[in-house]
Amino acid sequence: MDSNLHVAIIMDGNGRWAEERGWPRTRGHRAGAEAVRRTVEASPRLGIGTLTLYAFSSDNWRRPAPEVATLMALFRNFLKAEAGACRREGVRLSVIGRRDRLPSALVTAIEQAEAATAGGGLLDLRLAVDYSSRDAIAGAAALHQGTTPSREQFRQLLARSQHGDPRTPDVDLLIRTGREQRLSDFLLWECAYAELLFSAVLWPDFTGEHLREAVEAFGRRNRRFGAVPAPTLAAPAGRQASAP
Repeated sequence: MDSNLHVAIIMDGNGRWAEERGWPRTRGHRAGAEAVRRTVEASPRLGIGTLTLYAFSSDNWRRPAPEVATLMALFRNFLKAEAGACRREGVRLSVIGRRDRLPSALVTAIEQAEAATAGGGLLDLRLAVDYSSRDAIAGAAALHQGTTPSREQFRQLLARSQHGDPRTPDVDLLIRTGREQRLSDFLLWECAYAELLFSAVLWPDFTGEHLREAVEAFGRRNRRFGAVPAPTLAAPAGRQASAP
């Protein structure tokens, strides 16, 4: 199995998962953190080399302040709790998106986790926090002056605009949980030729088995990147192909 797959996941459905059980939405976010752990653990053995998780979009600031505060605390606690395990397991952890609007304690936790796990080579785990793909593209365009950049040049500018790594490959498979079917301003440039898979499973219920099924479904798809598939040669009807 290819060990360099880039899988991106829109982790949707935490709030609805909790509401369907009569619980506060924040309980769903805490359950979602457990689903993140399961997914990270399952990824390397499924051939995933890069995993990008959509944790908090720039539009999520519109949510109620108590919910946002809980999410920021969860991010900080996750980074502090998991950095050691990521380092031991060879997982490189990084955060893409804006940092100027994040609480200072969270920014510190991000920087410490990134530094502690920088040597990881088994899995590149990227969390998108305060992330907007359109803002990232606009920021990359603002960094460039002169003639139209090549796609590779723009990739590097895009990485600079969002604290990313220009070596990160484009997305192969995009999964969205939670019954919705839209991209929600996530990795629009990087998903140009991604295969899309929409799951009815709410994120807190997502397991390594769900991830395995998604990767297997991806493996059955025919990725042509705009090209025409090579013709299949066959003998004319009623005639046998000649022996070699």
